[in-house]
Amino acid sequence: MPASRTVAVIPARHASTRFPGKPLALIAGTPMVEHVWRRCQEASAFDEVWVATDDARIRDVVEGFGGRAVMTSPACPTGTDRIAEVARARPDVDVWVNVQGDEPLVDPAALQVLAGLFQDPAVHMGTLVRPLEAAEVDNPNVVKAVLALNGDALYFSRAAVPHAREPGTPVNRWAHLGLYGYRRDTLLQLATLEPTPLEEAEKLEQLRALEHGLRIRCAQVSWRTVAVDVPEDVARVEAVLRERAVVR
Repeated sequence: MPASRTVAVIPARHASTRFPGKPLALIAGTPMVEHVWRRCQEASAFDEVWVATDDARIRDVVEGFGGRAVMTSPACPTGTDRIAEVARARPDVDVWVNVQGDEPLVDPAALQVLAGLFQDPAVHMGTLVRPLEAAEVDNPNVVKAVLALNGDALYFSRAAVPHAREPGTPVNRWAHLGLYGYRRDTLLQLATLEPTPLEEAEKLEQLRALEHGLRIRCAQVSWRTVAVDVPEDVARVEAVLRERAVVR
């Protein structure tokens, strides 16, 4: 059997309601999409790294800094659909990793861990979790993950789960990090599935997989994300970059 290939794809669209042109926003003088691409390269976990976009401006910037871009349909409703469109034309690739384009500080070591999940042939879909901090328990913007003993996800929720009925009962709590890996057949299957009731209720796309009986293996990391959702987040990321430069 030939060795399986693992490809990272960074979905990047120009039309964002809260931050139009977000992938091209300059962070410390460098477009955000380039920051993400470089973190993927540093991971040394992928045979290829692509940016999937529906906008020629993003494609031109990516190719300008030496990256590889592929044009996808503007009708793709999610990043998963955009990656699935790329995967349909690449039967030679076994594992696809979805790296969010608004994570300029994504940890290369975390990407290595995510890609490494697929060394287990039983894993068909994977993601990452980190320890949940006490201050985040009641924050609905921090998604919680409940895990089985083998690391498979039992549920994801914006609510404070699991609930400890008796105060002081020790319980592991995990925060979900929105990076995903898929076997090609699982990715293509997922892209054909209709939204599900729990997905609609929680507004969490990963629940669609669970509701359809797909298993999601979760790897535990310590990486804390600083995503860029609105223009004000750029300054937060630049502050982290300055701090890291001083530490180094």
